Amino acid sequence: MNDTSISHLLEGKGRVLHTVPSTVTVTQAVQEMNRHRIGAILVMNDAKLAGIFTERDVLTRVVAAGLDPRTTPVTQVMTSNVLSVLPETTVQQVMEIFAEKRCRHLPVMDAGDLVGLISIGDVSRWMANHHRAEAESLRSYISGGLTT
Repeated sequence: MNDTSISHLLEGKGRVLHTVPSTVTVTQAVQEMNRHRIGAILVMNDAKLAGIFTERDVLTRVVAAGLDPRTTPVTQVMTSNVLSVLPETTVQQVMEIFAEKRCRHLPVMDAGDLVGLISIGDVSRWMANHHRAEAESLRSYISGGLTT
């Protein structure tokens, strides 16, 4: 289970990526995040990943710093040195990164190209569904539900 690759999770959730160009303001980035009901958005410089902007960035780098979100470029307050993972990275490895680095979102890169975004919520949902299916299978087996 924990050796399942992140690419498997991405297939299940779909590969829709929510991005904004690096030219937007904080307000525009937050509006896009709100529109999609997401906690992080990828900032792109043409087709290349420039950074990631999260709800935590809004609180710590904008609000707490007293910056005007209408005029502050998202590039000024995003995380530009983005930690990413490969599609073959395992669920276990991603959980360890989330815990060690105290982050909630990881872009998935393949040969320098952005192919997805995995979140701690994606991993939690997948694990819950996996455990639920496993428990149901065991219940069925114990109760004699499996016939030969």
